[in-house]
Amino acid sequence: MPVLTRLIPAPVVVDIRAGALADLAGVLADQRISGSGKLAIAISGGSGRALRERLSDSLPGASWFEVGGGTLNDAVKLAEAMKSGRYDAVVGLGGGKIIDCAKFAAARIGLPLVAVATNLSHDGLCSPVATLDNDAGRGSYGVPNPIAVVIDLDIIREAPDRFVRSGIGDALSNISAVADWELAHRVNGEDIDGLAAAMARQAGEAVLRHPGALGDDSFLQVLAEGLVLTGISMSVAGDSRPASGACHEINHAFDLLFPQRAASHGEQCGLGAAFAMHLRGAHRESVRMTEALRRHGLPVTAEEIGFSADEFVSVVDFAPRTRPGRYTILEHLDLSADGIRDAYADYVRAAAA
Repeated sequence: MPVLTRLIPAPVVVDIRAGALADLAGVLADQRISGSGKLAIAISGGSGRALRERLSDSLPGASWFEVGGGTLNDAVKLAEAMKSGRYDAVVGLGGGKIIDCAKFAAARIGLPLVAVATNLSHDGLCSPVATLDNDAGRGSYGVPNPIAVVIDLDIIREAPDRFVRSGIGDALSNISAVADWELAHRVNGEDIDGLAAAMARQAGEAVLRHPGALGDDSFLQVLAEGLVLTGISMSVAGDSRPASGACHEINHAFDLLFPQRAASHGEQCGLGAAFAMHLRGAHRESVRMTEALRRHGLPVTAEEIGFSADEFVSVVDFAPRTRPGRYTILEHLDLSADGIRDAYADYVRAAAA
């Protein structure tokens, strides 16, 4: 008998609204994630302490663990500290580094993870990957998906705008990443998961088309939902392919070549995506993307994040080496440095028109 459906790895709870954090204990109890309230909560040493003061009365059974940073060693230490308790679940309460450490620690000690995001800087909050710094640089570690995702829009608005802008760039880059995946399918016969591609693309398109501004609840809702859907799309695909193409190769190249000068993840991915769309001849889509980036205060040229045209050429030239085996528009065109320079000049003129 043919298999007519498939199971999709996804959180049991996705709670995105103003005031969601105040109901955390009730939500977890209602969904039978933690009826006892015995939670191991990972927080940062800075803003996490203030959140602990706000939440400790509503979470009397919780144990709180401060995380030193976003390294593999930090995540291992967190797991060691948590493993002696009899907890129902691990809660990662904070930004990307805290949630990634909590993901790794929860997987290591065999407990479900609840991701409580305090900013929307990237799509990793609901992905099956923990990105952690290690002795060799930065590694990606496979982990189970969060069992629950909670995003309080009131808390999101308290974070600096740069975190929201970064999330916007990361979400918009899905459009370019899916186009790269489809290119690899056409040229090399690479398998493509239509559901994962649709989820990632529509998440990016929703952010692209929304008329709202950074502080609007309706826009923040769409952005948060888009980042969660992107994480789930990666789980469906079993790979980062729905959200990572030439845009992320360019981002990684910035980080590797200019580690002290690199901009935020989302700024670099947004710029990389707009340029990649231009490279593939999707000029109208590239312009729409640059217009959206500008509307939200993100950069659209290398100069706007402090890099010269020549430095950007070196970044794009190096980018394919950051993900060996991944086929994107960069590998497809295989441009020389002069070709990249000419394409970038054309892109800047189109973006300025």
